[in-house]
Amino acid sequence: MSELTFEQMLDESFKTIRTGEVVSGEVIDVKPDYIILNIGYKSDGILTKSEFTNDTSVDLTEKVKIGDTLEVKVLKVNDGEGQVSLTHKRLAADKGSKVLEDAFNNKSVIKGVVSQIPNNKGVIVVVDEVRVFIPAGLLSDAYEKDLSKFMDKEIEFYMQEYDPKQRRYIGNRKELIVSQKNKAMEEVLSKIKVGDTVEGTVKNVTDFGAFIDLGGIDGLLHIKEMSWGRIESAKKLYKAGDKIKVLIKEINGTRISLSTKFEDENPWKDLAARFPVGSVVTGTVARMTDFGAFVQLEGGVDALLHVSQISKNHIEKPSDVLKIGDEVTAEVTEVNEENNRISLSVRALLQPKKEKTEEAESGDYASVDVDAVVASQEENAE
Repeated sequence: MSELTFEQMLDESFKTIRTGEVVSGEVIDVKPDYIILNIGYKSDGILTKSEFTNDTSVDLTEKVKIGDTLEVKVLKVNDGEGQVSLTHKRLAADKGSKVLEDAFNNKSVIKGVVSQIPNNKGVIVVVDEVRVFIPAGLLSDAYEKDLSKFMDKEIEFYMQEYDPKQRRYIGNRKELIVSQKNKAMEEVLSKIKVGDTVEGTVKNVTDFGAFIDLGGIDGLLHIKEMSWGRIESAKKLYKAGDKIKVLIKEINGTRISLSTKFEDENPWKDLAARFPVGSVVTGTVARMTDFGAFVQLEGGVDALLHVSQISKNHIEKPSDVLKIGDEVTAEVTEVNEENNRISLSVRALLQPKKEKTEEAESGDYASVDVDAVVASQEENAE
């Protein structure tokens, strides 16, 4: 039996490897464009930058250091120069593909970093060296005009399509967002009821009101529910980001109506006691219409001075004798607590007591359904 040569004994001391095999290696040298690994074979393994990552701009000396251990896949046992050709990115892609497959089959959430935004048509997310495309229409539950804000950000999504044979990997972030919002909405709805006072954040302000984020669901604070008095513009009261306390006025499915008109702050409370009929009051003209002027008696309380009650003489319209900001002293002629309405008369102060009594008995004092008139004007304006 012939004795083995030193070279043969040395060769037998090394393990055998095959193409496609996954091995671990220790980094024994690293350059910007390649890495040398000791993989326990008679030849060292070489891992080029192109087989380490898809990022061609990377400097390998910033990614690994001598002594690090890397798991790699054998591409060629002999690359023609006596070295073993290795790949790291393909092994990562194999693992990434398995991760995507599991996420697709189990409908589980997956994460990845946005690496590209091709023509603003969507984003490409890298998951363990696998490129997943998320179309713009599946990126959010709202229209996204500029996708640049997603660049280099880690995002979560579901897998919409998984086809490794065609290398087709499509993600869906919109579905995840909708699912998360629905869950948050259900949680909020289970905790609130009509009459509750909660804190919210102003999300958006429009001409007719403001949408308030209640922590998972939006509620509408209509302009008519913002104050006991008249509000000219919601945008003058609130802006996006404001924190406010609101009253849950109504819940209809997922539609929530809100109010900041708290009963303990109601300026119309005990109206008849504070402004009894026959008392003389002084206020400021806050606004005018064709049928009369509204006089502010105190914050949130406006009384109607009908055009027929401005003077003993006939007046065509209030603006002929009054302007906004004028101070007016008048007599309270009617108090309607149910409808939050007060009627005034300057004319009553100018009349002799006998004449005034006869007018009151005959019903000559104007009584106008202010709410109906104002509502009619608002409908016509719309």
